[in-house]
Amino acid sequence: MISLLASEGAIVFEQELPIPAILFGVIAMTAFLSLAFVTWSYRDVANRHSHKESTNKAHH
Repeated sequence: MISLLASEGAIVFEQELPIPAILFGVIAMTAFLSLAFVTWSYRDVANRHSHKESTNKAHH
């Protein structure tokens, strides 16, 4: 039954993409690189205030 409907063109299994396929990869790569940059920008944040940490340990 399905093969009969498919051969007549009643069932369409294909759909055109809204943008070219390569742009999906470009968008994903851009998103991952921007998230990686945000993660990279927070490196060594804990060590920026190491002088405050030593005084807090003395008081507690």
